Amino acid sequence: MKICMIGSGYVGLVSGACFSDFGWDVTCVDKDVAKVESLRAGEVPIYEPGLDELLARNIAAGRLSFTTDVASTVPEADIVFLAVGTPMRRGDGYADLSYVYSAVEEIAPHLRGFTVITTKSTVPVGTSREIERRLRKVNPAADFAVASNPEFLREGSAIQDFTHPDRVLIGCDDERGEAVMRRLYQPLALRNAPIMAVSRESAELAKYAANAFLAMKISFINEIADVCEAVGANVQEVADAVGRDGRIGGKFLHPGPGYGGSCFPKDVSAIIRTAREARAPLSLIEQVQRVNDERKIAMVPRIEAALGGTLDGKSIAVLGVTFKPNTDDMREAPSLTIVPMLQERGAAVRVYDPQGRLHGEEMLPGVTWARDGVDAATDVDAVVILTEWNEFRALDLARLRQVMRGDVMVDLRNIFKGDDAEAAGFRYDSIGRPNAAATGHAAAEEAAE
Repeated sequence: MKICMIGSGYVGLVSGACFSDFGWDVTCVDKDVAKVESLRAGEVPIYEPGLDELLARNIAAGRLSFTTDVASTVPEADIVFLAVGTPMRRGDGYADLSYVYSAVEEIAPHLRGFTVITTKSTVPVGTSREIERRLRKVNPAADFAVASNPEFLREGSAIQDFTHPDRVLIGCDDERGEAVMRRLYQPLALRNAPIMAVSRESAELAKYAANAFLAMKISFINEIADVCEAVGANVQEVADAVGRDGRIGGKFLHPGPGYGGSCFPKDVSAIIRTAREARAPLSLIEQVQRVNDERKIAMVPRIEAALGGTLDGKSIAVLGVTFKPNTDDMREAPSLTIVPMLQERGAAVRVYDPQGRLHGEEMLPGVTWARDGVDAATDVDAVVILTEWNEFRALDLARLRQVMRGDVMVDLRNIFKGDDAEAAGFRYDSIGRPNAAATGHAAAEEAAE
């Protein structure tokens, strides 16, 4: 089976590499000449654990290639995936489909034989029908089916998610198209992965609904954390008790400074807009969005209070600026709200993130970048933990406190035990739990997108 993957961003690159590892012949097409050349050389433009090895193995085997030439790739393909960006559109929060439709116009003249055109990008309900209309307008004689095959990949765990999925969703109204898609995923079906065939509209909406529900769990536990602080309960004990209910589950019940990333913010916004246009407003999800926006802002007065009520003239070390660990993705990260607000209130900010500097230098102007956590904490008044990278859990708290000028730690991810931090000499503040003799909990590393 021959696959053409239009777009070699996060979704296209991971999907293309995994499909080639199934044994299929995959060509990734991208307009960025420099990116294509670097990928051919085995250079990976994003950070995703295991992706570099996966790419190298399949490039060497001749199953994975990269090109800028649509005309030479589409005619030979059994499946053409659309894996281009669908960012939030400015002004109305709707998904910007201009890249999708541009790709459709480009591939339409080159279709030869029966071809399945499949959206891998997250697209609003009705997009596959519009793609079909546009294809037929440009190439009325083409023999094709349009399908929706949304991805459910977590950044930092994408390869595991792709190869061991909770489900594979195939939205297709054409029997031939569905048969091709089932053949594509046969390697997973042989391992008993659930392959679900649904309508195109259901597939398109399911991706948005899933992300909106996960975002709701995050906003829910953040509000419960506030109640815990007010009444003296421990949010981690509450979340553990709630999460053990099989109807609810414990994932995404970890309080923090709000969700971010490439998926949740834009997908929540897009499903809100879709629902409004359909005259079936999602008031609950609209509230989730508002709670999350306010959550990020509320972290700054919290840090300010921990420092005695003022940030002016203070030096603060921020550990972690990516929206979650095991990624270099900064999109909609809480740090993009919190760090500038700290600076606006007079604080000097030192930053360390294992992978965040590449994008963070441009997105967080005016900060000082450190080489590690201890370097970031040297001579600062406070340490603020924004991202729960595993290496932060291994920090020597006594050493960290020793190099600091002050003694404040604001742990917005609850990665430490309160009694351990206080024993090391910190005035310790965490989310939703008593700060003296706190029980501690290793916050889970699942999130987004």
